[in-house]
Amino acid sequence: MRDKIIEKLIDAETKRQRETLDLIPSENVVSAEVMRALGTPLVNKYSEGYPGKRYYAGNSVIDEIEILAQERARKVFHLGKSWHVNVQPYSGSPANLAVYFALLGSRTDAERTQTRADKTPRRSTDIMGMALSAGGHLTHGFKVTASGRYYNTVQYGVGRDGFIDYKEIEKIARREHPKIIIAGATAYPRVIDFKKFGAIARSVGAYFMADVSHIAGLIVAGAHPSPFPYADIVTTTTHKTLRGPRGAIIFVNRNSKVALAHRSLGEGGAKKPFDIAKEIDKAVFPGLQGGPHDNQTAAIAVALYEAATPAFKKYGHQIVKNAKALAHELTRLGFSLVSGGTDNHLMLIDLTNLGISGREAQDRLEKNGIIVNRNTIPYDTRSPFDPSGIRIGTPALTSRGMKEKEMKAVAELIYKTLAKGENVGSAVRMLARRHPIIWR
Repeated sequence: MRDKIIEKLIDAETKRQRETLDLIPSENVVSAEVMRALGTPLVNKYSEGYPGKRYYAGNSVIDEIEILAQERARKVFHLGKSWHVNVQPYSGSPANLAVYFALLGSRTDAERTQTRADKTPRRSTDIMGMALSAGGHLTHGFKVTASGRYYNTVQYGVGRDGFIDYKEIEKIARREHPKIIIAGATAYPRVIDFKKFGAIARSVGAYFMADVSHIAGLIVAGAHPSPFPYADIVTTTTHKTLRGPRGAIIFVNRNSKVALAHRSLGEGGAKKPFDIAKEIDKAVFPGLQGGPHDNQTAAIAVALYEAATPAFKKYGHQIVKNAKALAHELTRLGFSLVSGGTDNHLMLIDLTNLGISGREAQDRLEKNGIIVNRNTIPYDTRSPFDPSGIRIGTPALTSRGMKEKEMKAVAELIYKTLAKGENVGSAVRMLARRHPIIWR
């Protein structure tokens, strides 16, 4: 590389990744094949539009790649043609926003205000999602994001035990009558009951949207229940447990009963059936994005090819086995875990009993080569910038071939760092080198 400054920085980051233990649950290690697809001449092409309907010439190969990615996405999640697939979103946040734009439109405050029977104004509810403080995602209606600024939102949480309270969710849904109910989280360590969410959404006539960004790879592997039998829309990123590049996929149920019950205005004001797949495609392009990143689309296709293999199924189950082993050992060592453990790839450690904050723990661990992120815990009394917990997960370490034995060692390293104040950097590097990241 002629740019020696960037080359040096890339080498430094590569070294950092190889010599540290990445326990951030939203991060992973892609395969050499996925990385190769990202660095191809596909990066040179402009392909605004969709297969067969591009605004530029020279897209016949790009069309084949995008269609292949769509077909592979259906295959790994065991879906039929009734599910429409859009693989163009640049990442998860714009994918979710595209769904909101398509289903809710862009309305003024006045249009979002209804009138009660007693003539007093009532704000209609557009989106119902998990609160950030309970483990939800910013785009599920948090006020500082576009989802919270442009739409009326209501949030649900978890009980004192750290578990979702489905009766409380049903109560909120019946009171608020949201147009979209979202199931999905970034820091919820337990199985999500998509069937219950679907039933609640149907009972109030709402769209049921599942954001499975964190657990998509587990669903593919059969290590977590699937939302597809119950959902109208499913969104996911491609770079977490799926082990793909940064990107996102939107799955749309063409047979959505909620969508079929809706009507949209056609030419001359005539009402016509609401084509949910078409509207979501329009919301992605041209609504939010220009041309897709074709090298990213190809890399997604490669990741989905890998996800269809028996090895990936084994890998997905190993992620969960590792998480359970890590949670068990941390609990044995005296750490307090939110909800008492985990059913998936991640866990939250409540550091209150250690007398340190999440930020301090994150910094101490990073100095020793253990990479985690500080995280709010349910009912946290501290600031989100300096919360009471840390979030840890096992996807990246599982990608490096680590198993339950190594999880016990990792727990010991975390314990020695946070509870004993020891310097474990050399032991961390030794463990990392025994399980190298392979990029050829």
